This record gives sequence, structure tokens and C-alpha cells, in this order.
Amino acid sequence: MSPLVQGALTIFLGVGGCVGYFYGSNLLIDKVLFPARGPNIARNINRANMIRPWLFLFPAIFAAGLYLAYPVVGSFIRSLYNRAGTDFVGLGNYTFLMGDDGFRTALFNNFLWLLFVPAAATGFGLLAAQLTDRLRWGNIAKSLIFMPMAISFVGASLIWKFVYANDADIGLINAIRAALGAESAVDVLQTPFWNNFFLMFILVWIQTGFAMVILSAALRGIPEETIEAAIIDGANPWQIFFRIKAPQIMGTIVVVWTTITLLTLKVFDIVYTMTGGNFGTEILPSYMMSFMFRDDGRATAVAFVIMILVLPVMIWNIQQSRKEMR
Repeated sequence: MSPLVQGALTIFLGVGGCVGYFYGSNLLIDKVLFPARGPNIARNINRANMIRPWLFLFPAIFAAGLYLAYPVVGSFIRSLYNRAGTDFVGLGNYTFLMGDDGFRTALFNNFLWLLFVPAAATGFGLLAAQLTDRLRWGNIAKSLIFMPMAISFVGASLIWKFVYANDADIGLINAIRAALGAESAVDVLQTPFWNNFFLMFILVWIQTGFAMVILSAALRGIPEETIEAAIIDGANPWQIFFRIKAPQIMGTIVVVWTTITLLTLKVFDIVYTMTGGNFGTEILPSYMMSFMFRDDGRATAVAFVIMILVLPVMIWNIQQSRKEMR
């Protein structure tokens, strides 16, 4: 079957199945289960109205359970078995992770990424949004800042690999050092601890454009009356920004920060492309990949740990969104 016919058939069956399900559900409720006739007509109508929303929501709930809940439960069960999946080891895989130096290094590095990347990307994005709105050529500046968002993580890593190159003829950092009189080149990707921040800056460079676009729209939505009132009261530009503008867009700042935080927890491409997790740059996703093809149990345990780390951020983000809607 050709892909075109297969796609058309899938659309036809999907749309037709949805229409048939909803039509059949209505027919089942109104004609069979709770018919709107007889002495109990009022009670039947009330019961039908109570059940109808859940019947309509059932496909979405079933799909979410099948593609979200089931893999989570299945992954946790898989993490309780040995590498071959034949022997039950309980929490043995998690005990191994807690005692492994590589896991502790990856966990520490992940916390560094969480502390630095969302704060830096959101801060630079907010600064860029504020400054470019005041420039005549601000749209051009925004386009240039947003451009890294169009580059894949692997592509961006390869670009910055040349910037960090251990060669004054290629690497920008070593070229600057040579211009300042340094005699020998330095490989920044092999510098303990600080090499993590050089990797983090790549993600900050990519995500600053995203933060700038969202926060720029939020800044333009601030009522001019509040800014004019602050100017009349004698507020200087710093006070206007930090005491008038920033509090009014705090909800948007939180959304941008949490979005970048979730992305940071899942980042893998940059570390894998730049260092392969060597030189003390291991993070949880790259650490998981080191077990992926030789020990499914431990790899799944690491994946479950990543999910646990993501959950609090997601729950907090949902709570903040609900507060904004009230």
C-alpha cells in the first residue's frame, strides 16, 4: 500500500471512527439506557447528562492511559528486573545508582543545569525583549537572536565545537587568549567543573530567543497608563522595569522559566555531541544511554529517576497556570 493511500485510509477510518463512536454513544444513552420517555423521564434525562461527558471523554482518557500511564507503570516494573529482564531484583538497580559515582556526578551536573540554564535564558530573554523594543531596528535584532531556535541541538553543538576548539586558528576563545599574549591553547571542554557551564551556554544561546519572543509579547501587553503614572511619580527606568513591568508579567516569566526547565531536564544532544559525557560532563540522559544497550533494568531505573525529577516542576507549573486562570 502506498503511503498516500495509507494516509488517506487512516484519516478516513480515524474521522469515521470518531463520528461513529459519538453518534453511537448518544444513541446508546438516549434510546437504550436512559430513554426520554415514560414516567421516569426527568430522572433519565439527568442521568444521561451526568454520563454523557464521561462517555465522550473516554477515548481521550483511554489514549492518555495507554500512551502515558501504561508506559510509566511498565517502566517502573521493568526497572525492578535484572539486565536480561528475567530475574526480579527489587530495588537493586536503584541501590546500584545511589552508590555509583557516575550517577552522583550526573545528578549533580543536572542540578547545575537546572540552576543556571533556565535562569540565564529567561534573564537574557527578558533583557533582550526590553532593549529591542526600544530600537528602531529591533525587529532585525529579534530575528538574529531568535535564529538559533531554528538550529537543531546537534547543529548548534557543532557550531560551538569550533568556537571552543583547542586551536587559536579556529577556536574563538583561544584566538582571544592568543591575542592577549597566551602562549598555549586550552581545551575548555576538558576543564573540570567549568566545562559544564560552557555546555550550558549553548542551550542558553538557543533558548534566549524563545524567552525573548514570549516576554516581548507580554511587555507589549502592559497597560501604558501604569507606566505613565510611574513616570509622573518620578520613577526612574530601573524602578519602572523592576517594580512596574516585571511584576505585571511575572506569570509569563514563570511559564517561560518552567518550559525551559523541562527542556533542560531532557537535554541530551549537546552533551553527547560535545563531550560524549566525558571529562565530568555526564548528565542523567547521557548516563542512561550508557546502559541503554547493555543493561535495560538500570537504564529504565535512570529514566524513572528523570521522570520523578520532572514531576515536581510539572505539578508546580500546572498549579501556577490554574492560579492565572482564576
